[in-house]
Amino acid sequence: MPDINFTDMNMPHSLEAEQSVLGAILLDGQNNMAKAGVKLLRPEHFYVKLHSDIYSEMSKMFAVGELIDIVTVGEKCLKANVFDSAEQCQSYLAKLIDMVPSISSIESYIDILDEKYVRRRLVTAAKEILEHSSGGDDKKDELIELAEDKIYRIRTDNKPQGLTSINAIVVDVLNELSELSSNPDKKANNGLKSGFPSIDKYTFGLGNSYWIVIAGRPGMGKTSFAMNMVTNAARIHPDKTICVFNMEMTKEELVKRMISSEGMISSSQMKTGRFSGKEWRNLADAAQVLSGMNILIDDSGTTTVNDIKSKLKRVDNLGLVVIDHLGLLSSGRRDLNRVNQVSEMTRDLKIMAKELNVPVITLSQFSRSAEKGKEKSQRPQLSDLRDSGTIEQDADVVLFLYRESYYEKSEENQRACECIIAKNRHGETATVPLMWDGQYTRFTDVEYIHADPRA
Repeated sequence: MPDINFTDMNMPHSLEAEQSVLGAILLDGQNNMAKAGVKLLRPEHFYVKLHSDIYSEMSKMFAVGELIDIVTVGEKCLKANVFDSAEQCQSYLAKLIDMVPSISSIESYIDILDEKYVRRRLVTAAKEILEHSSGGDDKKDELIELAEDKIYRIRTDNKPQGLTSINAIVVDVLNELSELSSNPDKKANNGLKSGFPSIDKYTFGLGNSYWIVIAGRPGMGKTSFAMNMVTNAARIHPDKTICVFNMEMTKEELVKRMISSEGMISSSQMKTGRFSGKEWRNLADAAQVLSGMNILIDDSGTTTVNDIKSKLKRVDNLGLVVIDHLGLLSSGRRDLNRVNQVSEMTRDLKIMAKELNVPVITLSQFSRSAEKGKEKSQRPQLSDLRDSGTIEQDADVVLFLYRESYYEKSEENQRACECIIAKNRHGETATVPLMWDGQYTRFTDVEYIHADPRA
C-alpha cells in the first residue's frame, strides 16, 4: 500500500472526511446515500492519491451497476494496482469501514470534501496568477483574462484544463451513459431544445460546447430564426439564462421583433402603431410573456470574442449565447487581413463554447461573390462560406436558411422555407421544411406544427 506522507500535506484537505466517505460507501453499498455521494464527487475531490484511486474504482462499479462491498471493491483495486498485495488491500478497506462515525452523516462528509477541494483550487489558481503577474511578460489584458478564467472555472465547477487521467474521464463517461440508459427517451436530446423538433431530431438539440453557425444569403431571415430559437429555448428552459449580442440592431428594435413574433402582430403595425383593441391585448400579453423570460441583450457594439467571453463569465446559469453576426466581429488584430481575422475568430468562438460549456450560435452572411456564376435560386453549399474555410472546419453545426419564394415571386407557396443542415458533427445532415411568416418574422416547424415544443 502506498505510504501517506502527512508532512507534505500543506494544501487544504481532511483525511478523516475522505476516509469516512469511502468507508460509508463500502458500508452503504448501492443504497441512496452512497449513490448521492458518487453523483456529487469526482476522484479529484480526494487529496490523498490512494483515496482518489479507490474512489475511482468505486465510481466505475456504480456506473455499470456492480455490487459495492469490501470484497468486490478490493478485487477491482487489486486489478488496478491500487495496492501492492491482497493483505494490504483488505486491511486498509477494513480500516476505512471501522473509521466511519455514522453512515447517515455521509452528506456532511461530502460537503467537507467539496469545500477542501474548492480551497485547493483557489490556492493553486492564486499561485498561478501570482507567478504570471510577477513575471512581467504578460500584458495586463491577458493577466485579467487569465485571472477571470481561473476563478470562473472554480465558481462554475468546470473541470480544470490540462492533462487528465483517462481513468477519471472513463468515470465521467460511464456515469453519463448510466444516466442515459436509465431513461433513453428523456435524454435523447442532450442539449437545449431549440423549439424546432425536426431540427433537434438531427442535431440532438443545441448541445453544450456546440458552435453553431446559421448562414444564408441576405433576406433569408437569419436574425428572426435565431431569435425564434432564443424565445423557444427561454420558454422551454426557464432555469437557463439566454444571452444575445446584436451588433446590427438596437435592443429596442430587437425586442419589437420579438413582440411581433410572440404576439402575432405584423411588423408594419409595429412601425405605424395602428392597433385594434384585440391587437393591443395581444401586444400586452406578448410583452408580459417576454418580460418573464430569462434573456439578456447586449447592443453595446462589443466587437471581440474576448470581450463577449468576459461578459458571459459573469452570467449565472448561462444556457445559450447568440451572436449577430460574424461579419461585425473583430479579432482585435489589425495586423491581420480579414481572412486571417475570421480564422482566428472562428477558433476563438469554438474555444469559448467549449470553455463555457454552452451552445454558441453565430450568424453569418454569404459574401456577394458567393452568388456570382450561379443561379440565385441554387441551394447554398458549404463552399459558399468563403470568408474563411475555418468556419466550415470549426463549426459543429452549420444551418442554411433558403426560401425559393425570395427569388421566385410566382412560387406557389410563398411561406415555404428550408433549413439545410449542411454540417452536423454529431449526427446526420438533412433538409428540414419550415414555414415562414414574414409579417410576424416567425418560423414554424412544419412536421411538428401542432406539437408541444416541450415534449
